[in-house]
Amino acid sequence: MKYKVLCCFLLLGIFSISLPAEAQNRHTVSGYVKDQSNGEGLIGVSVYVREASTGVVTNAYGFYSITLPAGSYTLVFSYIGFQKVTKSISLDADKTESIEMTTESNELQEVTVSTQKEDENVRSIEMSVNKVEMKTIRKMPALLGEVDLIRSIQLLPGVTSVGEGASGFNVRGGDISQNLVLLDEAPVYNSSHLFGFFSVFNPDAVKDVKLIKGGIPAQYGGRISSILDVRMKEGNSKKREINGGIGTIFSRLTYEQPFAKGKGSFIVAGRRSYIDILAKPFLNSDLKDSRFYFYDLTAKVNYQLGNKDTFYASGYFGKDVFGGGDFGFGWGNATATARWNHIFSNKLFMNLTGFYSNYDYSLGQNQNDPSAKDRFDWKSKIISKSIKPDFTFYITPNNQLTFGGQYIYYDTRPGRATAVSEGQSTDISLDPRYADESALYIGNEQKFSDRISLQYGIRYSYFRSLGPGTEYQYAEISKGQRKRPVFPGNQYEKGDVIKSYGNWEPRASLNIGLTSNASIKASYNRTAQYLHLLSNTAASSPLDVWTLSSVNIRPEKADQVALGWFQNFRDNTYEASIEVYYKKLYNQIDYVPGSDLLLNRFVAGDLLFGKGRAYGAEFYVKKNKGKLTGWVSYTLSRTERLVETVSNNEWFPARFDKPHNFTSVAIYDLNKKWSLSANFTITSGTPATFPTNRYEWGGWPIANNYAGSRNNNRIPAYHRLDLAATLKAKRKLFRSGEGEWVLSVYNVYNRRNPFSVYTRSNEDTPLKTEAIRYAVIGSFIPTITYNFKF
Repeated sequence: MKYKVLCCFLLLGIFSISLPAEAQNRHTVSGYVKDQSNGEGLIGVSVYVREASTGVVTNAYGFYSITLPAGSYTLVFSYIGFQKVTKSISLDADKTESIEMTTESNELQEVTVSTQKEDENVRSIEMSVNKVEMKTIRKMPALLGEVDLIRSIQLLPGVTSVGEGASGFNVRGGDISQNLVLLDEAPVYNSSHLFGFFSVFNPDAVKDVKLIKGGIPAQYGGRISSILDVRMKEGNSKKREINGGIGTIFSRLTYEQPFAKGKGSFIVAGRRSYIDILAKPFLNSDLKDSRFYFYDLTAKVNYQLGNKDTFYASGYFGKDVFGGGDFGFGWGNATATARWNHIFSNKLFMNLTGFYSNYDYSLGQNQNDPSAKDRFDWKSKIISKSIKPDFTFYITPNNQLTFGGQYIYYDTRPGRATAVSEGQSTDISLDPRYADESALYIGNEQKFSDRISLQYGIRYSYFRSLGPGTEYQYAEISKGQRKRPVFPGNQYEKGDVIKSYGNWEPRASLNIGLTSNASIKASYNRTAQYLHLLSNTAASSPLDVWTLSSVNIRPEKADQVALGWFQNFRDNTYEASIEVYYKKLYNQIDYVPGSDLLLNRFVAGDLLFGKGRAYGAEFYVKKNKGKLTGWVSYTLSRTERLVETVSNNEWFPARFDKPHNFTSVAIYDLNKKWSLSANFTITSGTPATFPTNRYEWGGWPIANNYAGSRNNNRIPAYHRLDLAATLKAKRKLFRSGEGEWVLSVYNVYNRRNPFSVYTRSNEDTPLKTEAIRYAVIGSFIPTITYNFKF
């Protein structure tokens, strides 16, 4: 019934396409806006109609469309960092006007850290959205001198991490699994290399990065905290281009080239670390066979089939390998995306996307030696496949309709494991689990006047847990119990629907302009999530288990409201914002003491469920122009959970709760050769559970938490300063193109930031309890990197 209602709603929106939006004798001008230097489509270019005092912005593919009464008009295309383009047209029929924009001269004294249009942060309906340009990320200090996207967004307001070396990131009270990380619209389930020190995104292949923390548009779904939308470059369609870098830890190389006389282009980018090669001469005989490295390959091709059709195909494959001797451990992501852009008319734009995503890991001993008497082999993976049609209908410059849907099929393999002891084999594998998720959505962005605009929409998602499989039944757990009692389960055959869930997800955002450079924004969104990451460690690890909603695991849901003030100063040189938010989370997963999450067919019996809340204020000031650019942000927030039978049924701080979070980024272009930069961050320490008392047993002290309180203490605060300097090389490495040296120091003043604090008995005096601080990085790290382009 719910599907029928939404289908009627969707059909109503589609039917409106065939109706004239306003009076007759109106025509449409549309086209693509691209970068003249490489042919890449430009996202978010302002297309302003001078005579009509209205305009639009280009979409994710650089497409725009404006419908106006017949007449003569002046179109102004503007984009910070590019020269403004003015085009006069006589609109007596539908017309196509595609243009290319040229970057501003390198001789200009003024530089920018943003390529969004002027006043976009004030006029746009978007709120709780951060964009960080790749050219800015490349100038920022980085760990071991390697540019990293995930580490860079952790310097934005409302974004934190549980500690050094932790994978992923936390946004406004959510854990890392509650962020939808997309690479060309395909989900990436583990965004980290080297246990969280580097991300899987090759900076040389990334075109655009957008983090959506609130006011999530209806076309996005599947996670309840944030969307990290990463778009890859299409490849230079003008000329062959090669760039890369040689660093301390790994090197990278990217190749771009046009084909078919500029109708198509491709890009291929690869990276490989070589810590294992550099360390090999220094390893003793016991470690000589050690393996510890990662590599990844990113590729994309696009081809213009005609004036109305463009095809894109992209993919990513990456792997981390660790081990030595007879032990092996590894994990990796693989994604593939195919997209077809079609222009049905000057007003109707379609993007049809199909993707495949696979995250897998393996762990074992003597995995490749079938003759070994003792052997262990464990493999796990999660695969998702999807088809997603998206439509945009440009009704008028003040009214833009979006609608579409998505179907996802999940195939999860929680553990295929075999143990061999003295030649006897035991299969301890878990059965695969299957599910699908469908969604339909419709949204509308409407400008009621120059001062008031509204974006509203609704999404309906429908999830089914599918057979074959067994669903066990569990009794309620009482305080003090370590496990939920399990009862015989129900067996389901292939094709059976084990359990289904449906959720309405309304979304709305409002922008009220106060002046030409100031506005107030408000938003509300409900989101639902059917895929869950099970992890009872201080920080997520590659071995954590992804599981699907089922009879015993209900979907996670969240409601978030946000209110913000946005203003620009001194001709857009400075932008400032203050946002406050409140988020309620439902069906949050927690764990019984001593829970066992790996290769446990009764894992649902080790889970507890509760609710959460997160609230805070984010302060942000950014300087966009001048030799000195950068930003300062401060977040004051709380993140709490309430779980029955835990902490006396009282609210307790979540593991990633950080009440205070201050970050600053400064980039100074000293002259044409030198650029200096610095990052500084200071945050509250994360919560931890410490014993409240102890008792003795057989002469040995046993730590105890008498009240059963959760996260009753907090580890020391985290703070760090990083510095970097970039020098344009006089002599080119390959006698052509461009080159630069990047010198950086991570953790300048040698701060030993704690990742965790735990207690233990003193070795010399067993009855004495001591606290141990564990730090992942305990010293400053200087590095040097050479980047080249030709």
